[in-house]
Amino acid sequence: MDPGRKTDAQNSTMTDAMPASKTRFEFEDADETIEEAATGSSNLEEDSAMCEPEDSSIVGADKTSADYYFDSYSHFGIHEEMLKDVVRTKTYQNVIYKNKFLFKDKIVLDVGAGTGILSLFCAKAGAKHVYAVECSQMADMAQEIVKANGFSSVITVLKGKIEEINLPVPQVDIIISEWMGYFLLYENMLNTVLYARDKWLVSNGIVLPDNASLYLTAIEDAEYKEDKIEFWNNVYGFDMSCIRKQSMMEPLVDTVDQNQIVTNSQLLKTMNISKMTSGDASFTAPFKLIAQRDDYIHALVAYFDVSFSVCHKMTGFSTGPKSRNTHWKQTVLYLEDVLTICQGEFVAGSMTVTQNKKNPRDVDITLKYTLNGRRTTISRTQQYKMR
Repeated sequence: MDPGRKTDAQNSTMTDAMPASKTRFEFEDADETIEEAATGSSNLEEDSAMCEPEDSSIVGADKTSADYYFDSYSHFGIHEEMLKDVVRTKTYQNVIYKNKFLFKDKIVLDVGAGTGILSLFCAKAGAKHVYAVECSQMADMAQEIVKANGFSSVITVLKGKIEEINLPVPQVDIIISEWMGYFLLYENMLNTVLYARDKWLVSNGIVLPDNASLYLTAIEDAEYKEDKIEFWNNVYGFDMSCIRKQSMMEPLVDTVDQNQIVTNSQLLKTMNISKMTSGDASFTAPFKLIAQRDDYIHALVAYFDVSFSVCHKMTGFSTGPKSRNTHWKQTVLYLEDVLTICQGEFVAGSMTVTQNKKNPRDVDITLKYTLNGRRTTISRTQQYKMR
């Protein structure tokens, strides 16, 4: 996936059936907020990691994409990117520092602790003890960071997989994690959080964040589709369209200029992390994207919001194209056809999201869509694979 599609691209989302509401989201500093006026669309604005193979030095050892997932979080660069994501990190900091009553004298489990930044926030907010679980080699660095900042008596770093470690306590009061991946569910760390919740969280305990929502919209993107997809049809006079077929199946993670948006945004799925089961992360959801102007549609775009509803004030952020940019960006799914759509017409269909059977950290997406318009009539099914 290409991380650099546009330079300085400008950085929406409930079904029409959702009741109008107004939610205030805290963001960054005390005087900086995100306002959501949900009247059919929202405008909200990863120190996570989990373990290397036992001996990654064996030359020629078979590695799955899951192994590479563990390896990737051993390098400081990915943590630097996540820590510098101000929307992400400051939101978590605000949740913890401005709601110290939730953390005071509580036992906290930090799932996928990475550098331990969330654990440090919790310790500083008055937690009785924090267990920071990290499976990658970054756990060793987290241990040093905890010691360097004087929290060794409050934070215990445990290196290993959540599913394999033994906590020194039978239960915890709070589980905190930054588990979200691209397209919300890519890398599938959510199941790890749910496993920890079911095994260790005390009755009426808190999971942070506790809600996540996935959205869909449609964009005009002729220039970039031509550059990234149609390029393969004629490469210095040679037909390489077999690669085009492959490129069409791989969603692109990148920032989308909000001026490219052609339709409303549709809520696909809401997840209550406190109550859902692991199976709820696989779903089929209908959508209806209504054109807000005459234009062309080249791709559908997915993004997500997360919220912390147990806070004194509702807090959260969005990864949508109308919000401040995050390292998650958006997920672009290019369509085989160019859809010519007129204002008021709509693209209707469904999206099916499932874990890949060979590697549950990967995501398989089936998109079915239909447009019966004045200029375009089409019905198609497309498959996508996030690897």
